[in-house]
Amino acid sequence: MYAQIESYAQAMDENLRSHFFDQKISITGAFRRQLETIDVLEWCTTAGGVELKKFFLENKFEAIEEDAETVTFRSPENVRLKFYLVDVPSFCKRLFQTTSSDDFLVGWEKQCSIPLDATTEDQIFQSAGLPSIIPALRENDSVIAKARQNKIPTVIQPGDVRSVIHSHNNWSDGINTIEEMANTLVKRGIEFLVITDHSKSAFYANGLTPERIKEQHKYIDELNGKFKPFRIFKSIECDILNDGTLDYPDEILSNFDLVIASIHSNLKMTEEKAMMRLLNAIKNPYTTILGHVTGRLLLSRNGYPVDHKKIIDACAENHVAIELNAHPRRLDIDWRWIDYALDKNVLISIDPDAHSIAGFDHVKYGVLAAQKGGLSKEQNLSSFTLQRFEDYLREIRRLKGV
Repeated sequence: MYAQIESYAQAMDENLRSHFFDQKISITGAFRRQLETIDVLEWCTTAGGVELKKFFLENKFEAIEEDAETVTFRSPENVRLKFYLVDVPSFCKRLFQTTSSDDFLVGWEKQCSIPLDATTEDQIFQSAGLPSIIPALRENDSVIAKARQNKIPTVIQPGDVRSVIHSHNNWSDGINTIEEMANTLVKRGIEFLVITDHSKSAFYANGLTPERIKEQHKYIDELNGKFKPFRIFKSIECDILNDGTLDYPDEILSNFDLVIASIHSNLKMTEEKAMMRLLNAIKNPYTTILGHVTGRLLLSRNGYPVDHKKIIDACAENHVAIELNAHPRRLDIDWRWIDYALDKNVLISIDPDAHSIAGFDHVKYGVLAAQKGGLSKEQNLSSFTLQRFEDYLREIRRLKGV
């Protein structure tokens, strides 16, 4: 996963720049494009193959592939590192090429050229009469047409997230108390926290019974008096049951400020079964956000099959936002469907699914994924100000008639 290799990649990049200080060197490939999973770390460099081999062999790396233009090593930790060997005049062109996905590069070469004298990637875009396209967006050639029409938004940045939506605490399967989480966020300048403990069917996660919900809401009222103007919203991550109903009746759901509906059980489903459950949950008037759409865990569990377009269309019709679960193992909804959601005016909510204070930092990985989908801060629910979020919840309830 990107999050697993990130610190290794950054440390290696710094080490290489320090050792080969008189050469050009830049990380490239899938890591530079912020893909959610990385097969190989890649660099462009003007350092020679002989010098690279000497450096890595002295550090117990193994050279596993080599030709006139590339050399690939395997680290003692079994990480593959590939280097594209170039001269100074070709460095910028090769960096551009290796950063781009095959689809993007083929599209570029059909429509544009790469000037031989370009020394920066910005110059390459300028020569084509286009605004610069950040590496994260260089996946599909369709982005070139958007750039030509000046329709590429300013993508969201980590600092644009003003809240924590989707967080678990020690009332269910989290580590910290609600007060500890709120106090941390106040110190960070965050405006509000949405508490979303598990619902009663998630007995394995100490899901909340109706009696405990009342106790928690009373506790949150007390904390809101203490932390005002910071606000803690009363919410729940409500299980979507086998028939698509939610885990509580309407009279309980109506007590929450908002509801995240998620599937946690019986994950081995046909698409027909999964769609029935999801669509029924989306139609529930108390569903505010659809949580981790496919239930996938990157590199360990495929998500249940869904028709993303039908899900997004249903969310548009029923005024439901879609979560981009920022936990590095999830990153679900897949960024590849964000542009369709935006076309349908469906809000995305970048949520950390935090089970501890440390989990707040997962927001970063959701933002990196969201950038690949072209998400702006205006289209992200967790970037709303407190006032705008409160207004949004009131408007959604009015539209849903609850």
